[in-house]
Amino acid sequence: MECEECHEFPASLHLTKLVNGQKSEIHVCERCAKEKGYIAYGEDTYSIHDLLAGLFNFNSSFSKEHNHSTDRKQTLTCNKCGLTYHQFTQVGKFGCGNCYQTFADHLNPIFRRVHSGNTVHNGKIPKRRGSDLKQKHLIRDYKAKLQELIEMEEFEQAAELRDKIKLLEKRVNKEPNDSKDGEV
Repeated sequence: MECEECHEFPASLHLTKLVNGQKSEIHVCERCAKEKGYIAYGEDTYSIHDLLAGLFNFNSSFSKEHNHSTDRKQTLTCNKCGLTYHQFTQVGKFGCGNCYQTFADHLNPIFRRVHSGNTVHNGKIPKRRGSDLKQKHLIRDYKAKLQELIEMEEFEQAAELRDKIKLLEKRVNKEPNDSKDGEV
């Protein structure tokens, strides 16, 4: 689709206006959008780089721990490629494979923000071949739940869950390929 103003360049900005229930659409190129004032330009523009840097800049002025550790983070440098933590937050990319280990202590808060709280990747499991692995994951989840129940002193529920875990472990150890998908 070409720009509705200059008819020279492809339209890269598509605006929809609703005024008194009347809908109107405008399709313009970046140059015309700047000229007509649809978008701002100059020093105060906000780029994708700014968005990524904002995601990585997780320091909060409300947290004393983050404020005290800011200087240490800013001087933290990869000994292999020389990338500093500050440069990483600005660019959003590592300089080498060693950067991951160098900045490891500061990455989980970033991953939590970017991935909606998830910091562990479990992968996908094929249905035909993954029943054993699914049961092992179920056992792991049950054991975590068991610990929570014990801490909450819900011993009756914990005993029931313990029995389920034992039953699943027997199935996994005796019949790894013939077990059902997580049935208890």
